[in-house]
Amino acid sequence: MAASNGSLLCALALAMGPAGCIADVVPSSSLASCADLAATCGPKGDEICCANSLVTGGAYERLDPEQNKSYQASVSDFRLDRFEVTVGRFRRFVSEYPENLPAAGAGAHPIIEGSGWDASWPLPPNQAELIASLKCNEYYQTWTDEPGAGEHRPINCVNWYVAFAFCAWDGGRLPTEAEWNYAAARGSEETNYPWGSAAPDDDHAVYCPNYSEMDQGCPTATLADISDVGSRSPAGDGKWGQSDLAGSMREWTLDYHDVYPDQCDDCANLTNTIGGREARGGDWNNDAASLSSFLRIAYDPAGPKSWVGFRCARRPR
Repeated sequence: MAASNGSLLCALALAMGPAGCIADVVPSSSLASCADLAATCGPKGDEICCANSLVTGGAYERLDPEQNKSYQASVSDFRLDRFEVTVGRFRRFVSEYPENLPAAGAGAHPIIEGSGWDASWPLPPNQAELIASLKCNEYYQTWTDEPGAGEHRPINCVNWYVAFAFCAWDGGRLPTEAEWNYAAARGSEETNYPWGSAAPDDDHAVYCPNYSEMDQGCPTATLADISDVGSRSPAGDGKWGQSDLAGSMREWTLDYHDVYPDQCDDCANLTNTIGGREARGGDWNNDAASLSSFLRIAYDPAGPKSWVGFRCARRPR
């Protein structure tokens, strides 16, 4: 099923809560990762797992907590996946690997020069090594060698390069940090959370309410604490219908970490290799403070983490 610009799927309005009628949600069953997957995602289990919707571009102030300063930014229209990439979606990518490696320049932002795939970037050389990399934590990895009960969990233990390769193969790209922040802060509303300004709770986000500084995580966490994508929808959804922009998994973005430029118009930091790649949005193994739409953190792009996943951005059509 396809949706024309703003004309279909208004039946979702009753399920979208504060997001309203997300008329532009597109199921995208034709994407490579969902070509043979039934509509089984979302709180009612009746949505295509790679549905995406149009994020209407605009200007906003993005806060940098490290600098205690806000910076002017703007983004053009783009589409963003409603859900984080699931284990089930990722399984198709694994099944075709490495024949689906990205070509040079693939996965680029349409107006950011040099943002596509670099042939020198490292990827696992074969399927066995890709699968091995997905087993970064024996207690919390969501990947299983055979399909099972966790197909709707967000895939984790995926490093930045593999996430980029997946999005390029799936007809998309990683969102820029500015795009991700814009979607999570409800655009020019500049809210602290995707759902608004109300304090987080279990109805809105998957996070650790009893986070321990000593343990640097959730002391009682199990794999069951990593919920299926969309489990906090509609309460936790953002303005344009995206679920889990706060909590669940931190999400890779295109950018390296660096001080924001004074003015950003469809910008991305592609040059500061020291700072690591940005992963935004808080996660299942961290506290409520990590859920802020403005909080920034970066990781080694080659290092898979059990608390980091991703979603893809796409052309606005």
